[in-house]
Amino acid sequence: MFKKNTIDVISLGCSKNLIDSERLLKQLEGKGYCARHDSEAPEGEYVVVNTCGFIADAKEESINTIIELGQLKEEGRIGKLIVMGCLSQRYMEELKEALPEVDVWYGKFDWKDFISGLPDRNAESEKPAGWERTLTTPPHSAYLKISEGCNRFCAFCAIPLITGRHTSHPIEEIEEEVRTLVGKGVKEFNIIAQDLSSYGTDLYGQQSLAELIDRLADIEGVEWIRLHYAYPADFPMDILDVMARRDNVCNYLDIALQHISDPVLTNMRRHVDKGQTLRLLEEIRKRVPGIRIRTTLLTGFPGEGDKEFQELVEFVKTQKFDRMGAFAYSEEDDTFAAKNLTDDIPEEEKQRRLDEIMRIQEDIALELNEKMVGTVEKVLIDRIEGEQAIGRTQYDSPEVDPEVIINEAEGLKPGDFVNVRIEKAYPFELEGRVVYN
Repeated sequence: MFKKNTIDVISLGCSKNLIDSERLLKQLEGKGYCARHDSEAPEGEYVVVNTCGFIADAKEESINTIIELGQLKEEGRIGKLIVMGCLSQRYMEELKEALPEVDVWYGKFDWKDFISGLPDRNAESEKPAGWERTLTTPPHSAYLKISEGCNRFCAFCAIPLITGRHTSHPIEEIEEEVRTLVGKGVKEFNIIAQDLSSYGTDLYGQQSLAELIDRLADIEGVEWIRLHYAYPADFPMDILDVMARRDNVCNYLDIALQHISDPVLTNMRRHVDKGQTLRLLEEIRKRVPGIRIRTTLLTGFPGEGDKEFQELVEFVKTQKFDRMGAFAYSEEDDTFAAKNLTDDIPEEEKQRRLDEIMRIQEDIALELNEKMVGTVEKVLIDRIEGEQAIGRTQYDSPEVDPEVIINEAEGLKPGDFVNVRIEKAYPFELEGRVVYN
């Protein structure tokens, strides 16, 4: 039997989705409900699934989760089943027909209607602001979403179809959120947006990322700021000056480049060419010495013949990205590529190409990590596992980047900053000991 006054929230997909779930949790708590996140055994009066609709695997995971919860509902182990998020934003009518076990559907932006329709179990309490949230990350670290949507309309990407046009959050609102989170013990802020490069253009008539980050760096208690998902076309060069000047802005940049071959970049509608990309990377490394660059690449896109793929391979070999992820292309409904380009590269060949560049990147990652052996790095402790502490350097984002294993954890706790001498290196991990002097 389900538990009255309990609401389970299950969050799927990216960190941008996670922030929406955290805001939902806070609003539920403000109305007097016991709100639980990603419970292994959902048993709430309501269960809310925040879905992802980005790529085929994410869609499949979302649908399978809904089906599994529908079975729990049929067995009487949960109450009402609510679905929100990107997948329902995009495919709501089709999903309503296919998944009748769902009681109510919301999109990505109208989920607050669910809150307003719930009986208030705590009418006397002060209601949280819309941007407030209950953190599901370790209490010393938080994601910070500074904008919604995207105006780029790359040929392969469905994000603008789901989230709409680029919309920046005001600087003052973001500052207030950061001050509130610092007051709760957050030290590390991972700045996220679909397109960091465009931040401020809609609100202030100009790129304002540098101003925003400079102002956030001024807030007492902000130890680390890390930037995710810049766009290479119209890159805001002034952010590099802030990064070089401010000690608490990490020398780390996540910038999705997708490809390097001009014919493929043109087909992708990336609005940037090979020469511009190479000059941008050179300038970034020149202006921020020691910066670690993370990128994402896409293999098997229409127009990527053997010549274009080999160009991508050489790009990976010569640039030696510190961090890199990659995907094999899958056609997404209603995108420019789906409507106008022929997806004629066999799936096995896409996967072969993906495997090849990731093998190359693994060797590069080991080579770069080995250069860190003997250095002393500032490390943020994330968790304790037995006699070991697990942390990250400023060059490593949560969940996707290498971790530092500290073999003597006595006296350490999550949220501590410690100096660690790196003693061993692996492709995706470092190992070391704390330096106490």
